[in-house]
Amino acid sequence: MPSQPSRTLDPIPNPHPDSTYEVEIECPEFTALCPATGQPDFGTITFKFVPGPYICELKSLKLYLWSYRDEGHFHEDVTNMILKDFVRVIQPKKLEIIGKFNVRGGIYTTVRATHEQP
Repeated sequence: MPSQPSRTLDPIPNPHPDSTYEVEIECPEFTALCPATGQPDFGTITFKFVPGPYICELKSLKLYLWSYRDEGHFHEDVTNMILKDFVRVIQPKKLEIIGKFNVRGGIYTTVRATHEQP
């Protein structure tokens, strides 16, 4: 049975909760639709985070990002939606999501959204 897109992120217990370390995950095949034109937007979504109690299972992350493929979102909106979902489920100590979107009409867009535990 082929995989299906899903908005479920699967948390995995952090194997080194006593250590402070950074994880960087780069997803260069992100796609969504432009809400104004309906045309596809392509980009790279990068996660840079310091784990808290969990890390993220990568297949669930792939299926999560795939779930945006047929939805219309502005770059700023989708980057912040991803950040909020990741924070809610994975509970990182620190997180930066970078959405680097390919050229459209001669313009590149890069959006950085951050979170840090108080």
